[in-house]
Amino acid sequence: MATIQEKLAESLAVLKKYQDAHGDNLVIQGADTLGRTHTERLVNSGYLQMVIKGWYIPSSPGSEGDSTVWYVSYWSFITAYLDSRFAGKWCLSPEMSLYFHSGKTVIPKQVIVRSESGTNNILQLPFGTSLVDIKASLPPEKVREPRYGVRLYPMEYALLMVGPDYYRRDALEARSCLASLKDVSPIVSAAIDGGHTTRAGRVAGALRSIGREEMADELLRRMRQVGYTVTEENPFEEDVRLETFAVSPHASRIRLMWMQMRKVVLAKLKVKPVQQDAASVLAMMDATYVKDSYHSLSIEGYKITEGLLERVRSGDWDPEKDLEDKERRDALAARGYYQAYELLKQGVADCFSGQTPAQLYVKGHQDWHFQLFEPCIRAGIVKASDLVGYRRHQVYIRNSMHTPPNPDAVLDAMSALSDLMMEEDNALVRAVLGHFFFVYIHPYMDGNGRTARFVMNSQLVTAGYPWVVIPVERWEEYMAALEKASVEGDIEEFVRFIGSLMGQSF
Repeated sequence: MATIQEKLAESLAVLKKYQDAHGDNLVIQGADTLGRTHTERLVNSGYLQMVIKGWYIPSSPGSEGDSTVWYVSYWSFITAYLDSRFAGKWCLSPEMSLYFHSGKTVIPKQVIVRSESGTNNILQLPFGTSLVDIKASLPPEKVREPRYGVRLYPMEYALLMVGPDYYRRDALEARSCLASLKDVSPIVSAAIDGGHTTRAGRVAGALRSIGREEMADELLRRMRQVGYTVTEENPFEEDVRLETFAVSPHASRIRLMWMQMRKVVLAKLKVKPVQQDAASVLAMMDATYVKDSYHSLSIEGYKITEGLLERVRSGDWDPEKDLEDKERRDALAARGYYQAYELLKQGVADCFSGQTPAQLYVKGHQDWHFQLFEPCIRAGIVKASDLVGYRRHQVYIRNSMHTPPNPDAVLDAMSALSDLMMEEDNALVRAVLGHFFFVYIHPYMDGNGRTARFVMNSQLVTAGYPWVVIPVERWEEYMAALEKASVEGDIEEFVRFIGSLMGQSF
């Protein structure tokens, strides 16, 4: 008779076979898909979680109550469930479609879906999320989002069909989409076919509001060319004019967020710099190293002691000859941190002889990250090729509703961040927003937090501010402030947090 462990192993083999056959499909419909006995066994052991009755997602034992499992599977479930229920005849609302087109990656609390077979009901989903299906007509054509297969309004048609309140309520998403428009022709065609003169005037006003006058004029000219009288109307509460327009909505989104958030940094952060020479700054960094590395590595979950840090700094560390050093994850992380810190010090010294602090970031951040993991390369744990460039896979942040941009968008987002750092003349803005946007984009599979803190401090110390150590004891406050900025676009808590560490009272 098979043991409990043997039965579980048999069920796990069935689950693996299903996943191997379905690629990235993380959703299982119906207990009969794997077999009722296997399904029940996997649910009871924690390897499956039920989303709603008859729908399951893979998990791991001990992850009960962890929202990450659900957020990872969220859009895969939405697509699979709606395809099953409506036989593919559904589409996200125009507003929700622009959510995707704008590069927004926050898990929404509620998804609104249109279908001619909709029932106007709310389906409650895990962790306070829900799905509303509305009985409504579908657009003449739909597009499929490439990663999850979500059915969307084309961006141009969605911009035409959203109401005026959308431009006020979701201004960031609207501006990101408008900034990434390549051609106004699809909007004109849809407006002509539907006789949407008021809507066309609204889009024209929105385009002009962000600085796209030529595109606004073309839209109006073409509508009037075929006999429509169009009155232009600006639906935004304020004009936010962009000087550059990126094809990537992710790049536009980051630029717009930066413009909004820098105002908060300038208004709230009032710490005064102290002019220092290179020698005193580097001496301060040397004096801060042990404390900073202890807290920065501890935040990331490494078990670090001051003795280990001193041993690493003194050079009494040899993974090639010492088996314990080779196998100790903590020692490898400590050595990598030391190497990255030393490289950063060299860059800081260069800033006192011609290099700008922004150039220090642009030229240095990839090298800092590489040094964090270089000891793991020498120990044979990580391949060097894995550390070349930015990540090539999706990454998730534990228990966060913010999902970092997909791998195809990372380069555009990081290029936009580099441009903004070079354009920004205020060191405090570069420090705070450089840190935030680095973790917002999450360009690497690992080491993003440590590198982001290097980004922040590189901009601070080169402008006469002290090196900021984020205490591991305030980790929850730190993460909550970053989450609020990522999900709600509200940077004030993070500004106050950094300001408090710099000695400012609020």
